Amino acid sequence: MIRHRKLKTLILTGCISLFVAAPLLADDVTRSRPVEWHKLIFGGQFKDRFLPVPIKGKLTSDAWGSDKVLPRDVLNGIEDPKWSYWGGNAVRGEDGKYHLYVCRWPENADLGHFDYHNSIVVHAIADDPIGPYVYHDTIGHGHNPTLYKTSKGYVIYCVGKFYFSKNLNGPWKHNAFDFHKRERWCVQRRVNFTFAARDDGSFTAISRRGLAWVSPDGFKDWYLVSAESVYPKVEGIFEDPLMWKDHVQYHLIANDWKGRIAYYMRSKDGIHRVTEPGEAYAPGVDRYEDGTAPDWYKYERIRVLQDEHGRAVQAHFAVIDSDKHSDLPNDRHSSKHIIIPLTVDRLIEVQNSQAINPDTKEIRVSIRAEDGFDPHRDIAFDSLRFGSSQEVNYGRGCQLRSTERVGQDLVLVFDGQGNGITTENFAGKLLGKTSEGKLLIGWARLPGVSFTQPVLSSLAPKFEFTDEGLEAYVEVQNFGEVVSSESSVEVLIGDQVLASGSVRPLKPFETSMVRLVCRELIPPGSKRDVTVRILGNGVPPENFIKSVTLPGATIK
Repeated sequence: MIRHRKLKTLILTGCISLFVAAPLLADDVTRSRPVEWHKLIFGGQFKDRFLPVPIKGKLTSDAWGSDKVLPRDVLNGIEDPKWSYWGGNAVRGEDGKYHLYVCRWPENADLGHFDYHNSIVVHAIADDPIGPYVYHDTIGHGHNPTLYKTSKGYVIYCVGKFYFSKNLNGPWKHNAFDFHKRERWCVQRRVNFTFAARDDGSFTAISRRGLAWVSPDGFKDWYLVSAESVYPKVEGIFEDPLMWKDHVQYHLIANDWKGRIAYYMRSKDGIHRVTEPGEAYAPGVDRYEDGTAPDWYKYERIRVLQDEHGRAVQAHFAVIDSDKHSDLPNDRHSSKHIIIPLTVDRLIEVQNSQAINPDTKEIRVSIRAEDGFDPHRDIAFDSLRFGSSQEVNYGRGCQLRSTERVGQDLVLVFDGQGNGITTENFAGKLLGKTSEGKLLIGWARLPGVSFTQPVLSSLAPKFEFTDEGLEAYVEVQNFGEVVSSESSVEVLIGDQVLASGSVRPLKPFETSMVRLVCRELIPPGSKRDVTVRILGNGVPPENFIKSVTLPGATIK
């Protein structure tokens, strides 16, 4: 009955194309979890970071929603029975208040939840980061807003466009990005993105399909650099990526909306990633301090509030109490923006000067005192483990040998045995409990690891027949933050190396055209799948495959 009513609404409003784009027959599925995930200890998966939510007002059943999401605190985040809210993220302004940029549409809209195509971005403000957020002003039409700050000012990216202002309170000007696909296949319009600033002021971004983009300033021009998705190679239909950077590394969460499971990844350069085991989040992470747990049907559009070190201190979600197709106009179903506090990483640093490996005898880790955290008395020392996350997440890793007081801070001295750290690791993980039995976690950069590196990316070769034979011209550009060293480039057909040469050192965003003489001839006018492979010192190899048709000219 619900599907017939929805179809009728779409026909009456002339929106059959929307119905086709979002099939109503697509049901959620249950994904199986890897068996080894059952062996993860507390803190071994990102989901363990979610904390009980403080109650700002009172729990009430006098609100919209099914019985599964009642009672709840309507002062958490932002909600209104007249509006359906979705997505958005908050920042702390220079005025000390918290500014939320979120989209909404009328709850009584003819299309129900699917009126999100007509959603409006609004600005809400709160004195407390948990809420309540109160409507302040309207930005303009847009969906899934994401706010970030550049050297030029603030950007609110929406699906297909962005707004720009030098002030959190506007005025906001409308604009659109120039997406340079660089011969790679992608859908670059009307796509969700997530953004993170790099140390040199440039930006990296991940699109809905998991492709990595880079911009020199995070503003107008964006360049596609990855040749394939950075998402885990598992079954899933991913969307709503979230990336953020803290004082240690880049973090990325991607949601399999159909399976209602999210994955957590880490990166040292914002492009190449490793996937951590376990769930990043899943239905059920919202619970109040008194134990009451609203059972939201879906959690989507995760964003985080960051502190001055870039650490995630809150998770922001769009939640809905039913499947989206059941959210009809003038009913009890709707959506809102909720906020859940997170366990914050402790500030730790590895003091070893030499690179750590499985033979390292001792690992020294300093842990800094902060407001509300005294490392001398707030740690259950016998619970601590340090090492690679592959070991620590499963209760293994180095054991604590001793501690040393350094003023208010503390140095943890670990026996190096069992650290599990290899050249593939770039950050070590500290895991344990506080003296009150709560989660204690921290990440630290490992010595000997370069966190700013070149990112070389090529276009497909352009072939030309000359007196010397068949030549290939390959354009290579550095999208990293530092000057590259001399690198090698190969052109392959299948496993056969057709041509090879070197790429001179390139400054960030500098381009070079490399001329290569091919070792064999290919018939003029033939079509081949050609791979360009770039190999740099200490940089992951970059492979770009493209179908290329050779010119029809013959050798002179």
